[in-house]
Amino acid sequence: MQIHLVDATYELFRAHYSPRPPVRAPDGRDVGAVTGLIYTLLSLLRDEGATHVGCATDHVIRSFRNGLYDGYKTEAGVPAELLAQFPLAERAMEALGVAVWPMVEFEADDALATAAARWGDRPEVERIWVCTPDKDLAQCVRGERVVMRDRRRERTIDEAGVRERWGVAPESIPDYLALVGDSADGFPGLPGWGARSAAAVLARFEHLEAIPASVGEWHVDVRSAPGLNATLRARWDEALLYRRLATLRLDVPLPQADPDELRWNGARRGPFLALCEELGARALAARPHLWQE
Repeated sequence: MQIHLVDATYELFRAHYSPRPPVRAPDGRDVGAVTGLIYTLLSLLRDEGATHVGCATDHVIRSFRNGLYDGYKTEAGVPAELLAQFPLAERAMEALGVAVWPMVEFEADDALATAAARWGDRPEVERIWVCTPDKDLAQCVRGERVVMRDRRRERTIDEAGVRERWGVAPESIPDYLALVGDSADGFPGLPGWGARSAAAVLARFEHLEAIPASVGEWHVDVRSAPGLNATLRARWDEALLYRRLATLRLDVPLPQADPDELRWNGARRGPFLALCEELGARALAARPHLWQE
């Protein structure tokens, strides 16, 4: 069994901003993000042969992290026509017959991380594909068993790939983001710390707590090491907060206990065909290759 975990929020944003003509339903609504999501999921199921699929969405953009840090990402700046498609997207995925996890308190990334942790060691699971290019999810990668899949670029990133791309082990990704920041999530990292310096230090020490207080014990080839160390010590609590923001939760209450509950048994004919009619996307109606009876 191979499990595909899909970051449906990413897919909605990608479809919305893709350079293709606008797609509107008969009532005039913008439905380009939803139809793009359906097409990419059907491609995953048909062309890539996915059999066990879970999809996570940010039902609301805000999460518990907004209570920890005022600057954390919100719905501000997200186009209203895109936000309006999230509930429709969740209904579309249910009609398609895949497991859907709409997040309110948590984020979509937390749901994917929970699923990867819950089933990553199950003997019947050969591999888990976390379908997203989002570097936050790199912390979930384990060897070649739990990997990231950037389907747009047709790129697979295993543990060796994480180390090659970001310079640190998967378990150090939250520490790395604490130092360099994550503009997509709205926290800045520490002044002076860049990707290169953070990777060099964390490749040696793995976590913030292991970085010696005395820079003379670093033995790492980075510029301005004394200044970086001074900043880290002066902003220690800030760094720990940013790491907490970057650390994905593994305790999301997903309804499925057994991985086989993610098995795709086909699209739900009535709801899916009705949805295609509502979207004005009759070409989609013929796309599923398997229907639930």
